[in-house]
Amino acid sequence: MEWRDEGIILGTRRHGETSAILELMTREHGRHMGLVRGGRSRRMQPLLQPGNRVDVIWRARMDEHLGMMQVEPVSFAAARLIDQPVALYGLQLAAAHLRLLPERDPHENLFEILSVILEHCEDALIAGELLLRFEVLMLEELGFGLDLKRCAATGSDQHLTFVSPKTGRAVSRDAGAPWADKLLEMPPFMVSSSVRAASLAEITAAFRLTSFFFNRHVWEPRAQKAPEARQGFLAAISRSLSSASAQGRSGQERSVLP
Repeated sequence: MEWRDEGIILGTRRHGETSAILELMTREHGRHMGLVRGGRSRRMQPLLQPGNRVDVIWRARMDEHLGMMQVEPVSFAAARLIDQPVALYGLQLAAAHLRLLPERDPHENLFEILSVILEHCEDALIAGELLLRFEVLMLEELGFGLDLKRCAATGSDQHLTFVSPKTGRAVSRDAGAPWADKLLEMPPFMVSSSVRAASLAEITAAFRLTSFFFNRHVWEPRAQKAPEARQGFLAAISRSLSSASAQGRSGQERSVLP
């Protein structure tokens, strides 16, 4: 058995004295693991870091075996991510979500979003928005997709502001007004991919929404809790935006000094 693919490194663990078991998210073969001989060597360790993109060849006698991996670098993102808490927590959170799926099941859309997340992790708002879209797609891939395109009560696609916690369907502003305290708030950027997240409050509300459905359909039935990286990711976004805001205010104050 043999295949070749492109992958993003999610993590590694030691195996014996010199080897490592590598965990990748691949484009065509899903989340996949394999043994890298010499993976703990000085030459290989910089390559086998989470976030790096690699070209991988996997070989095994039988499909169900762990198999051997031979990897070559495509891009070294880890060096850029290491000093960015938003990026590190985001990658850890994405990896935790991907581990909810069966190993070796292909999910090319998740691979593509993960690639985009790693390319745009310097901007906290964009990273938050992309990870949120990753979570919405994860719910869909797990069989618990949300219907956010039309109002469940009127069929309209205008002014969609809420989501029903019972059905996971969107509800318009007017139709949901009488039950606003019982519905989940849905920020505008969740409705359309052409709308950007505008604030930390919108990011927080959106993650509160997906958290509700992950708890109900995924974490609680599996006797699991939300990944620790999830709270770390949101906290890192908050710190990043607060820091940027403080720097902006400082710059404005300096500009008006005589």
